[in-house]
Amino acid sequence: MLDWLSDNRALFAAYIIPILLVGFIWSIWYGRKQSRQTENDEVFGDPVRTKGGWFWAVCGVCSLFLVWFYFSWGVGRAYFPDAANDMCQIAKLEESVGPIKASLPIGSRYYKSTLLAGRNSDQLDILEAQLATTPFTDAEKVELGELIGQTKALIANSSDPARMSEEAKVELTTIASRIDALGDFLDAGPVNMTPTVEALAQPKWGTTFTEIPILPITERGVLFENASLQAAEIAGDFNKIRNNNSANDALIADTKARIDALKEVNEAGSFDEPVAGAREAYVKAVERIFRRLDDGLIFPAAALEEVNLAVSNLDASAVSAQGGLRIADALFFPGPGIVKSATQCTEQGSARWLPKPTDVVATFGRLANPDLENGGGYRGFPLLWWDWVAVADIVAFFTPDWIADAWPGEYARHGSDGSIEPNFKDKLLAFATGDVNLGHFPMLDGHIWDSLFRVLVALGLGILIGVPLGLFMGVSKFFKSFFDPLIELYRPVPPLAWAPLILTIFGIQDDGKIFLLFMVAFAIMVISARTGASGVQLSKIRASHSLGATDRQIMWTVIFPNALPEILTGIRIAVGVCWGTLVAAEMLAGTTGIGFIENIARTVSDYELIWVTILIMGVLGLIFDLIMRWVIQKTIPWRGMG
Repeated sequence: MLDWLSDNRALFAAYIIPILLVGFIWSIWYGRKQSRQTENDEVFGDPVRTKGGWFWAVCGVCSLFLVWFYFSWGVGRAYFPDAANDMCQIAKLEESVGPIKASLPIGSRYYKSTLLAGRNSDQLDILEAQLATTPFTDAEKVELGELIGQTKALIANSSDPARMSEEAKVELTTIASRIDALGDFLDAGPVNMTPTVEALAQPKWGTTFTEIPILPITERGVLFENASLQAAEIAGDFNKIRNNNSANDALIADTKARIDALKEVNEAGSFDEPVAGAREAYVKAVERIFRRLDDGLIFPAAALEEVNLAVSNLDASAVSAQGGLRIADALFFPGPGIVKSATQCTEQGSARWLPKPTDVVATFGRLANPDLENGGGYRGFPLLWWDWVAVADIVAFFTPDWIADAWPGEYARHGSDGSIEPNFKDKLLAFATGDVNLGHFPMLDGHIWDSLFRVLVALGLGILIGVPLGLFMGVSKFFKSFFDPLIELYRPVPPLAWAPLILTIFGIQDDGKIFLLFMVAFAIMVISARTGASGVQLSKIRASHSLGATDRQIMWTVIFPNALPEILTGIRIAVGVCWGTLVAAEMLAGTTGIGFIENIARTVSDYELIWVTILIMGVLGLIFDLIMRWVIQKTIPWRGMG
């Protein structure tokens, strides 16, 4: 079922997108209708008016999924299933023409020759300015100055149209003619061009590791692939063209000989190490620039204008040959489109890092499968399942070993025959260490449960200790003055700042993560309870005193109920903060948990798995929040009604 869902993602999207669109439009229509019916009965600011509104939830969910389908190219995939393959062939043409465009302003802002001439001239000017301070003799400085001048002359000769070689002129004119012919080939359209049987037998778009079929499956795709093959040949011939004019031949030979002579002097001379290093570095810098100019890659700017115009016309022909594909690409394939690299075409932009909804569902289904032997779970551990847990292990977790050590007497010793008869002290130690059989009971297991367990235990401890302390800080000078500086000292520190220290002390087991989460929950609960206790109306407390209530009765019947809204709100906040902190802690150190899964997925760039873990975190956080809303509604229904 999951494989079918991935293989037929386009079909699924084609049906689900109209349903989502209808749901989106209907929810807006129905919501506006309901608003018009109740607008005279409701007052702005009344919390009651926020209840209901399920239709707006439908609107939000539909809009979310529509945006998801759109930016993950689900819409384009559903209604233009061959578009990606055609765009791949167009990308092939762009890749083939790329080497030519790299030398022209159409591919960048300047001619490549302009950049080479300017950069090398600037570097030669710098070397010429530094020459006076170099450790060369006066004669050598004159020699180097002449070398720099000759190298500049190479740039000038190569840039001069009058000195350009006739062979290079003919070759560039031929290249421009071939590019024009390629444009005419595209303008003629896909005449008698059909995909091969091998191309039509390729897997569908997105069903294999190779995301987009590389061979063309449409007539238009065949046209662009043939054009790309011709363009690759033209680009190869273009890259072989050199502007080796006769005016530079003597300069090149003389400059090379003089540089070699200076290098021999550097090698044969007995110079101090700093002097030798400076001389060698300077000569190497001059030689490096000379070698870049020796290969004849600088052309006069006017010589490449014909090629530049031909490539511009080719681009116009390619745009025209795309036809309606350009509209589909602009409207339904947001982002940079498709890029051809090496032996495959890849989606770019949001389509690359935003997986398709069906793929996320399929990935989640594989993770949720408890059958580990057949590929279920993750890293040999289920996502959420159950397992038989030994009662002795639970008892051992809460029973310290020192109880057996403190019991009077000694542990058993072996007898003369080597046998050991355990006494009560031995049995107590076995009980404390879980080395007894107390039976088993079913318990939740898996990555999700491990994360939930850590949050629930830490949150429970934070509430159990933080709420009473916060209440007493709200009514007692001693508690407030004594504990407030201690709590406020560590509370502003981000939880992740504590994580490396705590994980170093406790290790990567659950106790370190639980303690880190406890620190987060404890501070929040203390502040919430203290704020609630200190905010109780003084008239209620004095009325209780007048009626003869004791301090204990005032605390639990007046202060605590009035502080309950802030306490429950603090729990709601603590759940969210603990959940976010836990995921980060599991990413830093852990072998199970949602954060652990995302960390591994991040290292291997598994975007689908990353999004699955994000959605799991979001759904669990939403469930926690819904539970807290229900608890708040049941425990303090009077809030907002006064």
